[in-house]
Amino acid sequence: AYDRQGNLWVARLQRSVVQKYTPSGVLVTEVQVESPGAVRLGADGFIYAVYGDTFTSLLPGSAGGGVVRFNPQAAQPTVEMVAAGLGWANGAAFDNAGNLYVADMGSGVVRVLADGAVDAKWSDQTKFTAANGIAVRDGFVYTTLMFSGDVVRIPIDNPADQKRITRLTLDAVPVPLTLDDLTVAPDGSLYVTSPLGKLIRVDPHTGASCTALHTEPLTSVTVVPDTAGTELLVGTMRGAILRVTLAS
Repeated sequence: AYDRQGNLWVARLQRSVVQKYTPSGVLVTEVQVESPGAVRLGADGFIYAVYGDTFTSLLPGSAGGGVVRFNPQAAQPTVEMVAAGLGWANGAAFDNAGNLYVADMGSGVVRVLADGAVDAKWSDQTKFTAANGIAVRDGFVYTTLMFSGDVVRIPIDNPADQKRITRLTLDAVPVPLTLDDLTVAPDGSLYVTSPLGKLIRVDPHTGASCTALHTEPLTSVTVVPDTAGTELLVGTMRGAILRVTLAS
């Protein structure tokens, strides 16, 4: 996630830190967050990070996952608890009202209200297996289901009326593609990453898809600010961050 000063905050899962990089790519700060997943900028200017992005969060006796936040402008940011008691928390995205939607690999999509409380009534209607990436646009939540290859659209005002947009597969072979993160470009297109090395563009209205990039295993994706959606940053399993310029 980018903060308001243009710095990039990146989760390093295995190191249990969230790192701050300047616009020129210099690492300047690390914040301790246990097994961090998605990192997002809140409307309050704080950086929000999910924690517990590991299967051990589902084991009996585990504290599970949740959400924390910190001030990105602080010299030594202090982590504050926002929500606890989730499972294998992974992806996250805000809506315009300040609610945070968390993709929980164990239970589906969880809606965390602005005060940190879990909206159980809403969340009980969005139970999925292996919900991974998540994005919000125009009153809809979009999520990827890691093992089925499904991209699902959920109306925020009527979560029970959810719909599978598409099932992504291995090229012409009818085998589900393993999916990870996704983001929404300014033109409304969805971009989905796969650990099998693909960045895929999906039309949210028709479900039509095409491969925008085929490279090394990919994890995360975000739109680079002030590029009108023509450039994306994608994270890789080896830890490198790639800047991708999309074909016009």
